[in-house]
Amino acid sequence: MPNPIQDTAWLWVPITIFAAFAQTIRNTAQRSLTQELGTLSATLVRFLYGLPFALLWLVLLYQIPTQSPAIPSLTLHYLGWIALGAFFQLAGTVALLMAMKERNFAIAVTLTKTEVLQLALFASVFLQELPTPLALAAMVVATVGLLLLTLPPRDQLFSPSAWMNRSALYGLACGSCFAVATVGFRGGSLALGAETAWLSGAWGVLIAQTMQTIGLGLWIQLRTARGLAPVFRAWRISVLAGCMGAAASIAWFTAYAMQGAAPVRTLGMIEIVFSYLVSRRLLSENFSRVEMLGMGLMLLGLVVTCLQV
Repeated sequence: MPNPIQDTAWLWVPITIFAAFAQTIRNTAQRSLTQELGTLSATLVRFLYGLPFALLWLVLLYQIPTQSPAIPSLTLHYLGWIALGAFFQLAGTVALLMAMKERNFAIAVTLTKTEVLQLALFASVFLQELPTPLALAAMVVATVGLLLLTLPPRDQLFSPSAWMNRSALYGLACGSCFAVATVGFRGGSLALGAETAWLSGAWGVLIAQTMQTIGLGLWIQLRTARGLAPVFRAWRISVLAGCMGAAASIAWFTAYAMQGAAPVRTLGMIEIVFSYLVSRRLLSENFSRVEMLGMGLMLLGLVVTCLQV
């Protein structure tokens, strides 16, 4: 199926960078809510409070004269792709939460970073989007660079038991779930057939976040003692998290409509660069040689990825 738009070949690059930046802000806001609300409720915030902003963006798009006034056909095929992405995005979050309960969380986090390589495989199988050899090499280089920034302590690095336990499995499962979620969202953007990538992204975010809000909201209401009441009481910070979460999701979905899933997520690794630089800046710490090498490899992989598409 043809790409929804072909006349903005490079527009996906700044959109993806913005998505990573907005996601960094959203994560910062959510992090402050975790202790107050719990992890699941803090996760719900990005969907629940992001819905009004997603709806507002879609309405604004239809006010632009150049946009088509027609509503695209929301077929079962399209909704199936979006539901697949929405479900596995939540499943990936659950896998990460389970990994956090284990002792070797550093191992799990490291293995979640294999998402891009797993995504390249899944996109090849389910979407027939085959990366070029150079693009695949760029993904590997960027992933290696990222791993150098997130490797566990040296006393665990060469321990077989550290890499063969439940925490490691949760980490791999998390990466796999996020990879499948991206394939689902990319498949949905192709199946929708909207006239522009902007409309494709807006519809995708609105529908996916509606599904996630209902699903996770019901789970929290029925399975937790406090239910949804704390989520509504913490509305001030939640509005910021929801706004930036919706902005990030809209940008991701729009980029998926413009470009293949693997290049978008590879470039999206720049979020780690943002977070790492902010963290180091706040702590006033210098980079080690390994960290500098990892950062350099990541940036090299991202540059080559942009040049290859």
